[in-house]
Amino acid sequence: MLSNILNLQVIHNYHNFPENINTVVTIGTFDGVHVGHRKILDQLISESKKKGLKSVLLTFFPHPRMVIQANNSIKLINTIEERIEILSKTDLDYLVIHPFDKEFSNLGAFDFVRDVLVNQLNVKELVVGYDHRFGKNREGDFEQLKEYSHTFDFNIKEIKAQDINNTAVSSTKIRTALQSGDIKTASEFLTTPFFIHGIVVKGQQLGNTIGFPTANIEIPQVYKLTPKNGAYIVRATHKENIYYGMLNIGNRPTVSGKNKTIEAHLFDFNTDIYGDEIKIEFLQFLRDEQNFKSVDGLKEQLEKDKKDSLDYLQTITSSNAS
Repeated sequence: MLSNILNLQVIHNYHNFPENINTVVTIGTFDGVHVGHRKILDQLISESKKKGLKSVLLTFFPHPRMVIQANNSIKLINTIEERIEILSKTDLDYLVIHPFDKEFSNLGAFDFVRDVLVNQLNVKELVVGYDHRFGKNREGDFEQLKEYSHTFDFNIKEIKAQDINNTAVSSTKIRTALQSGDIKTASEFLTTPFFIHGIVVKGQQLGNTIGFPTANIEIPQVYKLTPKNGAYIVRATHKENIYYGMLNIGNRPTVSGKNKTIEAHLFDFNTDIYGDEIKIEFLQFLRDEQNFKSVDGLKEQLEKDKKDSLDYLQTITSSNAS
C-alpha cells in the first residue's frame, strides 16, 4: 500500500516498494524523530540529492521490543501516524513501514541485506551509525555490512561515534524526561513540543459546574506515552484552528476519580467538539496533581493555574515578537 503525505511517499511493507528506483537507505524505529535522528536524515537526504538517488527510511511497526519481549510495556513518543506526520515535513522521499513480527525477527543478517535492502529497496548507499545492529538476535554489525557491501556492490556512509554522541540525545532520555514532567528538555531534544492526538469524549462534566469546562481526551493507541500526572500549559489544534489552555493528566483524587484521564480547558473556547479529533502540544509543566480538601479548593487552584498559564503565554508571545 502506498500513500502520499505532501511530498513523502509512505509504503506499507517493503514488498510494495517500486521497482527500478535506486536508493540511499537508513534503518531504524526513529521514535520521536529527535535531533539525533534528524542528523542521520540530513546526511541521508544530502547523499541522495548529491548522487541523484531517492532517500528511504526503513522503519518497523510494531516496535521490535513489543514483539521480541512479549511482556515489554514500552510506551512510544510517537504513534506511527504521528511519526508519518513529522517525517512528512522533511525532504525524505520514501518512508517504508514494514510490519515487525516473529517471522521477520528470525531473518538473518545476510538474508536481510540481500532480500530486503538489495532485492526490494535497490540500495546503492546505506547510511548507518557506527553501532548499528541488524538481523536475527542483532547478529549483524558494521563490519559485516562492509563485507556485504562488496558482495552486493553498494556504498556505506558511516555516521561516526562522535557525531551521534555529541547530540547526547536518545528516545529513552526523552521518554524519561516526559515521565518526570521535564517538558523543556523533551522539547529541546525533539526540536518541537511533545504532542498527542486524541478523540474528545464525554466526561462527568464537573468542570462546567465550577467555570472550567474541559475536553476529555481519549488516546486510541494504548502504546502512546503520556507525560507524568499533573497540570500543563498546552496548545491545541482543532480543525486547523489553534487555541491555548491548560490540561490535567491524572486520576482526579479530589472527586474520588479512579481512572486516569486527560482533560483540557481551552481559553476563550465554548464549542461542542465531542467525537472530534484534537491535537495537544505540551508547552510547560505547571504543577503536580493534587488532592484538594474541597471542590472550592480545586477551583481556587485552577484560577491560579489559569493566571500562571496566561502569564507564561504572554511571555513567549513577547519573546517571539522581539
